[in-house]
Amino acid sequence: MKKLTDLLALIASTVVAFAADEVTITKDPEPVKQIPISVSGYSGEVDATLRFDLSVAGFKFVANDQADYHLTGSNAAQVEGRLLEGAKPILAKAYAGGTPRTQAHTLADDIVQAVYKIPGIARTKIVFKRELVRAGEVYVSDYDGFNPVAVTADNATVASPTWAAGRKTLYYMSQRKTYPDIYSHDLSSGERRIFADYPGSNISPAASRDGSKVAFINSKTGSPDLYVADANGSNLRQLTKTKDAESSPTWSPDGSKICYAADEARALYIIASTGGQPRRLRTDGAGRPTEPDWSPDGKTIIFTSQVAAGFSLWTVPADGSAAPTQLVAGEDPSWAPNSRTVVFVRRVSGKRELSLLDVPSKTVKSIPLKLGSCSQPCWSR
Repeated sequence: MKKLTDLLALIASTVVAFAADEVTITKDPEPVKQIPISVSGYSGEVDATLRFDLSVAGFKFVANDQADYHLTGSNAAQVEGRLLEGAKPILAKAYAGGTPRTQAHTLADDIVQAVYKIPGIARTKIVFKRELVRAGEVYVSDYDGFNPVAVTADNATVASPTWAAGRKTLYYMSQRKTYPDIYSHDLSSGERRIFADYPGSNISPAASRDGSKVAFINSKTGSPDLYVADANGSNLRQLTKTKDAESSPTWSPDGSKICYAADEARALYIIASTGGQPRRLRTDGAGRPTEPDWSPDGKTIIFTSQVAAGFSLWTVPADGSAAPTQLVAGEDPSWAPNSRTVVFVRRVSGKRELSLLDVPSKTVKSIPLKLGSCSQPCWSR
């Protein structure tokens, strides 16, 4: 009986992945453990900012005798920090200029660089939709939700705000003129123009990483299909011609491919950005995959799986070499520039809440916004 119980437990903990001519059984990997760190010497806003940044980056705060890393410093006249790995000094810096909050973010980024050998994300920004009664507005804020600024004040339906390269331009769908059109918005000047106002719905804009092209969905032929145009709206090219409803395009970092969702097929596909035959991406075990986002390092696609019980986030290798892995409950995922952290949406107490996920450790941190329900976040590139 014990052997039978053990066998049933093993089956319940695995995901069965079906390829075209083989069956692979893959067990979801255990989360990576958070890195234990001790922090002392800071106070007030600087201490809170450092702890937020380091928690999002996969660190866990412990007593000094339990820590692998030791951060000591002060924030009297300026922020100072000294980081030890065991007894070995690996960082010693003082930060001048800017606000104490900015200095704390910079110290956190330097700690991430010293420990992980990747750039930090504490000084990046996100764009998102604030949900209002029968309308929505586009907002930009720091990645941790501080300094939120309204980009639009249209009192209209908006959706899918996304960054172009350089953090200076946004694309989004708005019905400010009744119909679903796509706008480009210069954040420096406030100028915006219509990017796509073709017959039918124009939705789901996605700028290529170099900013030269924009993919989007249009339904002028009767079914929502995938299109690509230059950043100024010229050279329109239709990539799909199906009866299915395509949605949520996302670019590979090199701009050569686009991943998108197909509703009726309940699948994700990858197609060359110049057109051609699409390839179905492995999503076995994940019901109705939607909202893919391609990591900046090109290795991983994160997406939302929708089932009767709700929404959850999954990742899958972009090359299709392995079955997908389930992460946490949530939707609307977007990768950070470090290809490690994700901003996404959780449904909490009847509202949508922006949250941050450290993918290796599966640690989730809420973004402390006070704007009511917010959704569709996108990380600056």
